[in-house]
Amino acid sequence: MLQFIVLAYDDATDPFSLERRMDMRPLHLEGAAKLRSSNNFIIGGAFLDEAGRMTGSMMIVQFETEEALHEWLRNEPYVTGKVWHKIEVKPFRVADV
Repeated sequence: MLQFIVLAYDDATDPFSLERRMDMRPLHLEGAAKLRSSNNFIIGGAFLDEAGRMTGSMMIVQFETEEALHEWLRNEPYVTGKVWHKIEVKPFRVADV
């Protein structure tokens, strides 16, 4: 499987960004659980600001193809719900230690 790191940033200039994140969070976590059950989710979590508020996300995922990765992203609740403002996807390899 191909592995990827996904770095996704919320819009720091949008005063409703955290509210949208919290509204979409149950669907996002449900999707992450489905990814885990299908062996596509490796690890992930939220970026935090100095006050401990979530401001973005990091996920390491794996898919058979890059197209499958993009299909997942198109349907990810934080994308469809306009939580993630900027997304970086980089090929990644988890160290075998």
